[in-house]
Amino acid sequence: MIYFDQVSKEYSPTSIALEDVNLGIAPKEFVSVVGQSGAGKTTLVKMLLGEEKPTSGKVFFESLDIHNLLPEDLHQVRRRIGAIFQDFRLLPSKTVYENIAFAMESAGITDEEIEADVSQVLDLVGLGSRINHFPGELSGGEKQRVAIARAIVMRPDVIIADEPTGNLDPINTKEIIALLRKINEFGSTVILTTHNKDVINGLKKRVVTMERGRIIRDDKEGRYML
Repeated sequence: MIYFDQVSKEYSPTSIALEDVNLGIAPKEFVSVVGQSGAGKTTLVKMLLGEEKPTSGKVFFESLDIHNLLPEDLHQVRRRIGAIFQDFRLLPSKTVYENIAFAMESAGITDEEIEADVSQVLDLVGLGSRINHFPGELSGGEKQRVAIARAIVMRPDVIIADEPTGNLDPINTKEIIALLRKINEFGSTVILTTHNKDVINGLKKRVVTMERGRIIRDDKEGRYML
C-alpha cells in the first residue's frame, strides 16, 4: 500500500532529515517507527501526508506518487489518511461534536450521516457523554480520544499516530494504544511514531528503528533497541 523509494530530505547541507529511506508498509499492518528526537520520524510521516517534499526519491500510496499529484488529487488521498498528533490539534471554540463533524461537513456529508457517525465513533472511544463539551473541559487523555475519533470518522485506510501519547500519563497511554490496536483490528493500517519503550515492547508488532535520518533496523516483531 505504502512505499518510500530511496527518499532523502535535506533542509540544508548540514541538516539532513532523511537519507536514502526505503520502506514498504502493507495494508492492515501495524508499524511502529522509533528513534530519538531528530531521527526523522515526523519528517517521514509528513512525506506521506504531502506536507513535506523529498529532495530525492518518491513516496507511493498504492500506485500514486504522492508528490506528483495535482492538489485536488492529493486532497482525495489525504481523505484516506487519518492523522493523530501529540498536541491534539482540536479547535478550542468548537464542541467535541463540532470538532469531529468539521471535516465531514467539508466533504459534503449530510447532517443525518454526520450525526450517526459522530455518535458511533464517540461511543467507540468511550466519550459519548462528552459530546457537547469543549476541549478546555476535557483531560489530556479525553482530548486525544476526541482526536482519534476525528481521525477515524471518515473510515480511513491509514491512521498516522505521531507521538500520540507524548503528553499523557501511563494509564492514558495504555488506553490510547489499546484504541489504536482496535482500529487496526477493524482493518486500518496504523503507523505509530514514538520513543516510548514500554509501548513498543508491549505491542509486539513490527518496529522500524531510525537514527539520523536512516533506517537502521526493521524487525517483524521488534522491541525498543536504542
